[in-house]
Amino acid sequence: MSGVPRIALLGCGCWGKNLARNLHDLGVLTLVCDLSEAGRATSAEKAPGVTTSADFSDALESNEIDAVVIATPAETHFELAMAALTAGKDAFVEKPMALKVDEGLRLQRMADECGHILMVGHLLEYHPAVLRLRELIGSGELGEINYIYSNRLNFGKVRTEENALWSFAPHDVAVILRLLEEMPSEVTCVGGSYLTSGLADVTVSTLLFESGRRAHIFVSWLNPFKEQKLVVVGEQRMAVFNDMKSEHKLMLFNQRVELEGLQPVLKREGHEPVDLPDEEPLRRECEHFIKCIQTRQAPLTDTESGVRVLRVLEACQESMRQNGQPISLDEH
Repeated sequence: MSGVPRIALLGCGCWGKNLARNLHDLGVLTLVCDLSEAGRATSAEKAPGVTTSADFSDALESNEIDAVVIATPAETHFELAMAALTAGKDAFVEKPMALKVDEGLRLQRMADECGHILMVGHLLEYHPAVLRLRELIGSGELGEINYIYSNRLNFGKVRTEENALWSFAPHDVAVILRLLEEMPSEVTCVGGSYLTSGLADVTVSTLLFESGRRAHIFVSWLNPFKEQKLVVVGEQRMAVFNDMKSEHKLMLFNQRVELEGLQPVLKREGHEPVDLPDEEPLRRECEHFIKCIQTRQAPLTDTESGVRVLRVLEACQESMRQNGQPISLDEH
């Protein structure tokens, strides 16, 4: 379609309200469905004048809706995304796209068979800092990448449906896979459950790649302070993306190790901020979804990337179940 798409939002809670604001500002939000009165009240505040409903079927069964954006709890993503595709709608589903690899593959097949857009909400892939990091790595500015680590920590909302791995780590897994452009060959993961039995509040995951590179992901919602930091260590330079900073979110460190004879010598030559456009990642993500609906182009965060993230998360979950035993992605 070439005109302005008519989009319905399913879920207007903690994150859905941000989608409501952006979609409304972009002039495409037609309907907001939320099961709770509080969610519908939030919609009236963030998207004044937009019709609200307490029934998701009002969006799925309407001929006046072209696409849906799903911002409901993770355990409902598969069912609602499948219902949207079955109803002939394009769909944007927040991360994770499902809670099982098999469910992700079923969504992928359904989207391919019916020819509809299915985009996964890996928000950080639309962040100006991550887009610039991809350029820096691609141009060889950092040299060969040795390893990446990320911390996503908070003393915040505790989920009782999915654990911290599935709630927080999809962001970091998606970015790491995009930056390195390869899947890990093996993963390990350990975690601790302190608030709800059997539900990890803290996890540490290690990803090993065939290239010899490694990535480490530390997530927790039981931390005394909030931290969202990604560090990329290259042979020539190092990059730090600190999303908690109000400015200079991406910094380059001119630090490396050189051999003088047989002796490794540390080289420290200062650091510098990387200029980034002042753009809200969520606005860019919403604009991308609209463009994909209009042009029928595959989204950057398509079903293939969504399934890749699920494969890593599911393998990490299995490793955690086995007390940190390595899990091969080839076998999983």
